[in-house]
Amino acid sequence: MPKSPSTLPIEIKISTVVAISAILHSADPIAIDAALKQMTGGVSDFFEDEFAVIDVGAIAEDAAQLDWESLVGLLKRYRLNAVAVRGAPAALHDVIRAHDLFLDDGASGLQAGGVPRERDAAAASAPAAVTVTADAAAVPLSASAAEGEAAAPAPAAAPVAPAAAVPAAAMIVDTPVRAGQRIYARGTDLIVTAVVNNGAELIADGSIHVYAPLHGRALAGASGNAGARIFALSLQPELVSIAGVYRTFDEGFPPELSRQPVQIRLVGDRIDISSLGSATRN
Repeated sequence: MPKSPSTLPIEIKISTVVAISAILHSADPIAIDAALKQMTGGVSDFFEDEFAVIDVGAIAEDAAQLDWESLVGLLKRYRLNAVAVRGAPAALHDVIRAHDLFLDDGASGLQAGGVPRERDAAAASAPAAVTVTADAAAVPLSASAAEGEAAAPAPAAAPVAPAAAVPAAAMIVDTPVRAGQRIYARGTDLIVTAVVNNGAELIADGSIHVYAPLHGRALAGASGNAGARIFALSLQPELVSIAGVYRTFDEGFPPELSRQPVQIRLVGDRIDISSLGSATRN
């Protein structure tokens, strides 16, 4: 008799992992350190032990100069956990694997989270040694693994006529999003009808709509959609992002816009916050 999933010693399912993309523009560790220090402003929890993908595509010719152990340690000091490398020349693959880093070669299942963009408030004045953006990385795995059984090959699919694309339905969340929770609406909008607490994180490839107070983090356009927006009935967030452009509120959210309906959008490379009840812009 086949074992039920609850009795299996291991169960493998599709999981979506959100990572930070650290895009290097220099191989100089001193310049990278200085850029991160200026970007974070010395705030110890600017990053919160997030996964990081090191993108060396912009410095492919100089990537051989990188000291991978030191680079991983440097990112770790800023609470970024390097797990993969993107854009590395083939000659460096063995060296990268030797440091227990995964190679993201475009066929691995990791998907880029958007067009690299300068970080809005913090990175605008930071040295151009490193750019940090959000990546939505989808890791497709088998739905489940039965003990001692080999997966049967899938039958060949018959050719079908192309069908018209159907927009994905928005993801709707009707319960409070608590600290430590992370919700990702892949390929669609995210609608939340309950409070989003401090320490919670909302991520969507489309727009984010919160019909309640939003206190945590909200990252819209995670796959690079610069036209995505964030809407909330009451907004006092820790961080907002559109298509990888971030803005934090270490000194508090603008008082003239807090606790009222607002929208957040991307204008050029700048995060624009406006009241839904007036033409006032920040």
